[in-house]
Amino acid sequence: MARPLRLEFAGALYHITSRGNERKAIYFDDTDFELFLTLLGKVCEQYNWVVHAYCLMTNHYHLLVETPDANLSKGMRQLNGTFTQAINRKHQRVGHLFQGRYKAILVDKDAYLLELSRYIVLNPIRANMVQNLEDWPWSNWQAVMGKAASPAWLATDALLSLFSKQRKNAREKYAAFVQQGKGVPVWNKLSNPIFLGNEDFVQSHLARLHEQNELSEIPKKQRRVAAKTLAEYEQATNTRNAAIVAAYRSGGYTLKDIGSHFGLHYSRVSKIVTKIKT
Repeated sequence: MARPLRLEFAGALYHITSRGNERKAIYFDDTDFELFLTLLGKVCEQYNWVVHAYCLMTNHYHLLVETPDANLSKGMRQLNGTFTQAINRKHQRVGHLFQGRYKAILVDKDAYLLELSRYIVLNPIRANMVQNLEDWPWSNWQAVMGKAASPAWLATDALLSLFSKQRKNAREKYAAFVQQGKGVPVWNKLSNPIFLGNEDFVQSHLARLHEQNELSEIPKKQRRVAAKTLAEYEQATNTRNAAIVAAYRSGGYTLKDIGSHFGLHYSRVSKIVTKIKT
């Protein structure tokens, strides 16, 4: 069977799962969970990832990852590869730790970020490993509820702000939202093996996937000329948005680079680029 294609673009949101080889454990004690989170933090820093939710189970893990830059494969190769090497050294084992490639589903952020954020933290409940989320320390639940420190790479405040501007009120509403999610199916809305979104979302990204595959046939040196400075793009165009799109299309700048220059969050830059492209 052919491998599913990977669609990577700036600002994409993915639900990532990776399972142990032969469904066996990938964490053997508490320090292994801690090691994974440490490595995840390093990958987020290196590749500019934002994690909206995570849950580490005994033999697999779930991540809800946003990639401001189009680099999912590079980051995942670093994460799973480095963790495998560390676990093999630590536990004097050899061979594969994970079962093949990770699974990545491209998610419509506006429609499914909240749904997946609760689906992910509810994994220990669904697996009958604990009765209360407070009893499972290896998810973002503890940080969101203020029971543990939130690492820089975890978008805790961004998640809470979707419920209320007041932290206490936001946590109460988030907790109620998660509790209401028990037994709520998510994957029956999966309209394609690699997309979670409505038909418009799927079709627009299938077109993007086709474009990505076409570009892969063009030698790199033929794709783009050297990028100008961001100030030059600003001076050469009539509007801010046109300058943003021109700079992004040059391939010389990330969404974060462009946002810093124009005083915008990278997610806002991503929306500007996507809107004009469509």
